[in-house]
Amino acid sequence: MRIIAGRFKGKKITAPKKLATPKKITAPKTNEIRPTSDRLRESIFNILSNKFNNDFSHLRVLDLFAGTGALGIEAISRGAQSVVFVDDGIEARSLLRQNIENFAIAGEAKLLKRSAIDLGKNERFAPFNLIFLDPPYGKALGEKAILCASENGWIEKNAIIILEEKAGAALELPSEFTLLEKRKYSNSEIYFLQY
Repeated sequence: MRIIAGRFKGKKITAPKKLATPKKITAPKTNEIRPTSDRLRESIFNILSNKFNNDFSHLRVLDLFAGTGALGIEAISRGAQSVVFVDDGIEARSLLRQNIENFAIAGEAKLLKRSAIDLGKNERFAPFNLIFLDPPYGKALGEKAILCASENGWIEKNAIIILEEKAGAALELPSEFTLLEKRKYSNSEIYFLQY
């Protein structure tokens, strides 16, 4: 996995280690982290680049269910002001710390150890205007996280939200969110929403 564009173009992202299975097939260390592929990330950012006229400088990014942080780091690479990564998984936080250090973005990035579906009141940050959610598939966690974030002051009015979910999953979005676009990629669907 590598950054697609911007100041870190081509730089490798630290991802979950692979373990050998008895059949000598590699498998993720756990199934908790499912990094967004380079190709899918490129597609998402092509759409966002068109929407923002290639100017990410005004964006404050919230990366929920952050995993490796690939989406948030890609946004920083393209010029976003800052990113806050949220993940409560031990392996994810370890990978996030490594990536923040490897990319030397400590001044632009913060890591919060908390559940994306139980964020609590936002008392430390300006509301975010670009939000990424890549929750475990098929558990309606994306919808819960969006609702929690909006009710607790994490999302700015007119913010863009990108939600990745399993293809064919039935989403029940809060009425405050408008579906701008939906794209299917292999076994995933990407929802572009506006608050």
